[in-house]
Amino acid sequence: MNFRSHREAAMPNFRRSLLDFQRHFSHEAACALWLVGSRWPNGFFCPACDYVKRWRLSGRAFMIECAACHRQTSVTAGTVMRGSKLALSVWFWAAYLMATHSNGMSALHLQRQLGLASYETAWLLSHKLRRAMVAPGWAPLADLVEVNETPLPCRVKDKTRGPGGRGHRSKMLLAGAVENRASRPGRVCLATIADFSTDSLHAFLRDHVTLGATAKTDDWSAYPGAPDLARNPHTIGPMAAHLVLPWVHRIFSNLMRWALGVYHGLQRPISRPVSTNSYSASTAAVTGTPPSHLSSASPSPPNLSLTTC
Repeated sequence: MNFRSHREAAMPNFRRSLLDFQRHFSHEAACALWLVGSRWPNGFFCPACDYVKRWRLSGRAFMIECAACHRQTSVTAGTVMRGSKLALSVWFWAAYLMATHSNGMSALHLQRQLGLASYETAWLLSHKLRRAMVAPGWAPLADLVEVNETPLPCRVKDKTRGPGGRGHRSKMLLAGAVENRASRPGRVCLATIADFSTDSLHAFLRDHVTLGATAKTDDWSAYPGAPDLARNPHTIGPMAAHLVLPWVHRIFSNLMRWALGVYHGLQRPISRPVSTNSYSASTAAVTGTPPSHLSSASPSPPNLSLTTC
């Protein structure tokens, strides 16, 4: 592999088809070249001394050594792929499949698609990528923000159907907010809440919507009085709710489809402590640091608790 051509491998446009993706990332060298071009778009420089001259170590895959201080830097350093024995092409394919599969991608499905020998490997791979999709340093939502709440049915042993509407039985309660940019949605925030009370919804607005923004809501009685927010209430009545608040309802619909596709339904947290899992629509699926609690020794899917931005 020739690292000198990394300027020509500047971050490509998002590949929108399997054939296009396969054509650009058909072998390990192409994946490594993309990482080099993404990490050093203006040319390599040593992270220790900023020197620009370097050598590629032929005895160690995808390792660069600084010509001045001799520091060795891997193209995967600082990413979720650091220290992994999996091929780069496996990571790239996993990231692409998880970012483009509309119903979500379970660990078992990922294992079958990539031909992995171990379910535990697929489980750890999927969780590292989901964690890497969280946008770092996010700011609260601004301008016009659609806000709504919804109960999501949980997977329980008792198959008795719970009450409809805002009833809590066998349901996970969720609040959602989406920036409304007229013809398209902006950023999204989702969080589990204890109930649909004023305290819970005002706390959600305070944590996820910037001061001075306009919250577009339905006429639920818990929304009025939220401090430092303008409110644009809409009485739904017999009108379909998705016509008044289109983007937040689409997010709820996609979340339900994702939960069914990945976990075959959500379940409430059980007594043992469970770390919060965060997900985002960001496609930066190959950067970031994996959470320390993930372990290949725990193959069962986690109980879901969402706080997404």
